Amino acid sequence: MAEHDTHDLEALSKRLEEVAGYLHEDELRAEVAQLEEASSAPDFWNDADAARNVMAQLTRAKEGLRGLEEAREKLDDAQTASELGEETADEDLLLEAQSLAAELERELTELELASWFTDELDHGDAIVTITPGQGGLEAQDWCEMLLRMYEAYCARRGWKVDVGDAPAAEVIGIDRATFTVSGVNAYGMLRSEQGVHRLVRISPTDAKKRRQTTFAGVEVLPVLPDTIEVDINQEDLRIDVFHASGHGGQGVNTTDSAVRITHLPTGIVVTCQNERSQLQNKAFALNVLRSKLYELEQERREAELDELRGPKREISWGNQIRNYVLYPFQLVKDTRTGEETGNTDAVLREGDLDQFVVAYHRWNVGGRS
Repeated sequence: MAEHDTHDLEALSKRLEEVAGYLHEDELRAEVAQLEEASSAPDFWNDADAARNVMAQLTRAKEGLRGLEEAREKLDDAQTASELGEETADEDLLLEAQSLAAELERELTELELASWFTDELDHGDAIVTITPGQGGLEAQDWCEMLLRMYEAYCARRGWKVDVGDAPAAEVIGIDRATFTVSGVNAYGMLRSEQGVHRLVRISPTDAKKRRQTTFAGVEVLPVLPDTIEVDINQEDLRIDVFHASGHGGQGVNTTDSAVRITHLPTGIVVTCQNERSQLQNKAFALNVLRSKLYELEQERREAELDELRGPKREISWGNQIRNYVLYPFQLVKDTRTGEETGNTDAVLREGDLDQFVVAYHRWNVGGRS
């Protein structure tokens, strides 16, 4: 193995121990022992909600320890393959060592990310809403492009996406999109996407093929666990039903299955129309409303508009968190971290967003310097 590859393994070994420190490995082991003892008590399941919460904590703690153990095993395998490959000049072993080192680097990034997610909600599911900003018809098309990008990203990570609302626009794209993402650390990861996204390209709707700048806003909220109570007075709700106009199929579009809920005291409006029954749509909309009201209460209590979703800004020029330029050159660049790539297809079509997500969280934890 080349000398620089040996140095890479040394760097990975050092990074692994740093990650173990970030995760507070000794405290994690003590937490697992304590939670296992609590879960073995005879009356543990008398309070089912509390028991489920303890089991979720236990699962996360065990996953953290298992990740560290697997990373150490992979490092040992890579070092062994490297040493034997150098002694015997076996190219296959050297290639195996390189492959293991690449896998280990990816796994350490995931462990490092998990160590930054300190809020219980970070480990859970997320509700994402995409809204068109300045740009007219182009903004509606941009909304759909972002929806497809996030669907591809979630597929890469093995997360489940449930689209609750994505009505087609009259000419191009969609009017908006609201969807739930279910997966480990989904909310923690996707918090990086909160903000205004700017697209620059040749307009597909302009006969003169002029360059167009378009904006869309992305809001990311946590799916609240049952242990968090949000009081919703039914008298404060106006519930309207109407024909769905999305892609739910003939059964959806010919019945009054779509639901719009307006929370009268705050003016918050939530719509869902992609499920087949009115009851399902209502349940989805109420879940989104709970998260929005929770966020509002957090903002009141802590007097920080950016507690969960960052400052509220106009979806227009100067407020974007990321630029996607398709013409006259190709570039995706995050305005917060400086992270960039010229492979726009990988980002927009294949959902290759990890470099931006990881860079954001590293920047955020590092004091946003």
